[in-house]
Parts: sequence; structure tokens; C-alpha cells
Amino acid sequence: MTGETTPTDPQPGWTPAGPALLFCPADRPERYGKALDRADVVILDLEDAVAPADKAAARDSLIATPVDADRVIVRINPADSPEHPLDLEAVAHTGYRTVMQAKVQSADEITGHGIPTIALIETPLGAVRVEEIAAAPNCVGLMWGAEDLAAGMGGTSSRFGDDEAHPGRYRDVARHVRARVRLAAAAFGTAAIDAVHIDIADVDGLVAEVRDAVAQGYTATACIHPSQVEHIRAGYAPSADRVAWAHRVVEGAEAHDGGVFALDGQMIDGPVIAQARAILTRAVAGS
Repeated sequence: MTGETTPTDPQPGWTPAGPALLFCPADRPERYGKALDRADVVILDLEDAVAPADKAAARDSLIATPVDADRVIVRINPADSPEHPLDLEAVAHTGYRTVMQAKVQSADEITGHGIPTIALIETPLGAVRVEEIAAAPNCVGLMWGAEDLAAGMGGTSSRFGDDEAHPGRYRDVARHVRARVRLAAAAFGTAAIDAVHIDIADVDGLVAEVRDAVAQGYTATACIHPSQVEHIRAGYAPSADRVAWAHRVVEGAEAHDGGVFALDGQMIDGPVIAQARAILTRAVAGS
């Protein structure tokens, strides 16, 4: 079919060291180590967290202050920004091997440099092209951004306000993009990172969103404050009861050669077995 995008080649694998990814301004090198102590992965940010006048200093700090490359992602500026090539040059002088590129709108914007990339889907054009972007050979993950998306549509907020019908909940377009990013990541075998919860004081909202992300199979959740890390980790870690149930399902599947069987009055078939295996994978990752 003309225009159809298919994953003809396997995507390069990338799995974060844990589910909590913490943003850290790249122009604050004194925070690099502290952030790594608190989170599973740190996103050293050359984009929104750094004022335009401080971009050059941020790149210098990125080069001069090396930390654990296996647990660092560098967020670089969008492809149409004059900072973009300078960011790529700075990354080339470090040991960091994975970047998160802001406001990706086409596969060409990341295939041009070939670095393993988490594509940040936060514009209307990026959202409607997310499948094409996910299929890029160097796309190792997708993340979406709610507030830039709303701004790009001329909107004022990605969420319902306290005086509206669903206070704190994402509006429909944001929910649509969140779901579409998750589907594209699953279809093309890349990691899926959920958006930050910008209301740091809203712990209940963060916990609810993390639980929903886990239920949809998200790989990780990004955050902007160290206090959010523990809630993300707890949300991604399956409970002891769920792990015990998953073990029973997998054992039952092996006893029935993968066929359908009953457990505690529930029919267990292929999809349920796959869900049980996913729970056990999360349990091992969090141990």
C-alpha cells in the first residue's frame, strides 16, 4: 500500500535502568550527581530548562562534567533550532549515547544524525506523524509532551481546571496523543515514556497517572522533581499479590502447554498469559 510504514528492520533496543526519569538542567552541573542519586535515569536538558543566554554554558558543562553514561539521556533542541547542530556537536564530545530530541515532526529530523533517539512528540504535526517517526531506524523510544502540544494548537491548558467537569484530568486531545504514542511505540518495538506531571504538589494525581501508564504498558514516566521519583517507582512495581498471581498464571500456562485454562474462576488465555509475563518482567526490573 502506497505510503504505508512498516518495521522492516528491527529497532535498536533501549531500556532505561528503571521507570523514573528525572530532568536536570544541563547548565547546573552541580546537580548532575545528585539527580543520578535520586532517579533511575537523568535527562540532562539543553532545551526548555536552559535560558537562551545560557545554552553555550550548558553545552560546556555537559562536556566538562561526565557522569554515568548508561543512566543519562541528553535532551537536545529541535531540528529547526540554531542550537540543534551545536547540541549534536557537544554530545559527540561526551560519552553519552542516547538523546531525546525535542519537538520531532518527521523521521528525517532524527535519521539525519543517526544517534539513538527518543523522539519527543509535542507538536500537532509530530502527533499525526508519530507512526512514521517510531519507524525510523534510530528511534529507540517515544515520549509525549502535553503543554507544548496544547500551545501548538493555540490552546491554554492540556487539563481540565478545578472548576470544570473532570478537574486535573487530561483533555481529550492530550489523551488521544498519549494513547497514540503508546500504540506507535508498541507497534514498532520502542520504549514509551509518559509525560511529566507538572503539578509537583499533586501527589494523588501523579500516582493515578502512573498507575494508568503502567496499565497501558508504558516503559517509564518522566518527572521534574526528585520528590516524584518514589511515587513513580512505587507505581511501576507490581504488588506482591499481583506477582504471586502472575507466577500462578505462568505456571498454569506451562502445565497446559500454553492452552486455555481456568484459574480462580477466570478464563486464562494468550492475552492474559502475556499480561502475567509483563508483570513478572516489571517485578524483575524493579528488584
